[in-house]
Amino acid sequence: MAEPPVPILMYHSVAAEPNDATRVLSVTPEAFDRQMDIVAGLGLTPIRTAELAARWRAGRPLPERPVLITFDDGYEGVHRHALPVLAKHAFPATVFVSTGWIRGPYDTGGGLDTMLDWDQVRELAAADVEIGGHTHTHPQLDQLDDRALRHELIHSREIVTDEVGSVPVSLAYPYGYSSRRVREAVRETGYGQALAVNNGLARRRQGPYALTRLTVRRTTTAEEFERLVQGRAIARAFARDRALTKGYAVVRRARQVSRKVSRSRV
Repeated sequence: MAEPPVPILMYHSVAAEPNDATRVLSVTPEAFDRQMDIVAGLGLTPIRTAELAARWRAGRPLPERPVLITFDDGYEGVHRHALPVLAKHAFPATVFVSTGWIRGPYDTGGGLDTMLDWDQVRELAAADVEIGGHTHTHPQLDQLDDRALRHELIHSREIVTDEVGSVPVSLAYPYGYSSRRVREAVRETGYGQALAVNNGLARRRQGPYALTRLTVRRTTTAEEFERLVQGRAIARAFARDRALTKGYAVVRRARQVSRKVSRSRV
């Protein structure tokens, strides 16, 4: 019998009053609470990113009806609003932090809204939340040269290790973008698995460095959320996203060609 695919939920900000930069990809605290009630009511089993990849890599079965709850960037509302809800249900989760956006000694000022500080990151780690990497400055990794790419991966990994006391083994690609070169660098710098976006269900055959996630945003209704975690009507829910992604892919390829031409002329 074929192993069923796994929904990996991708959250960003959890905030009552997000700013304009994070509004679309934020959810209200009330919506997040309701969504976790739905996860519990359906009898789903949240697991961490590292556990999913480790079980698939070893060929071990997954828990009954698994789901992953992940957060990107490191917004303060994950600690303020999401953590109490996760604790209420005893749900594990994964938070992928951009180390240059976390408030503290490495802050580059690039955070889009109020971000976590390192004390809060440590409290999340102590509360059954896996802390994963999301680079240092949140660039489009496939647009970087090899030296800058490795710096983003290694520097952020070293910071998380120093601040949290454990080495991050999972990574989420900023903006969801990767390439074969990026995935090889992620593996070579010590990450065991990495998550993209693509708005589909994760499957073992995708490999540990291209696992697919589902975007949860402010406009996601309770009914739509329930369909997503059950793997229903996903193509319809993200039809507009796929059209926009294809259009932007053309723009990105043109930019890449332009940069290569410019470098060859130097």
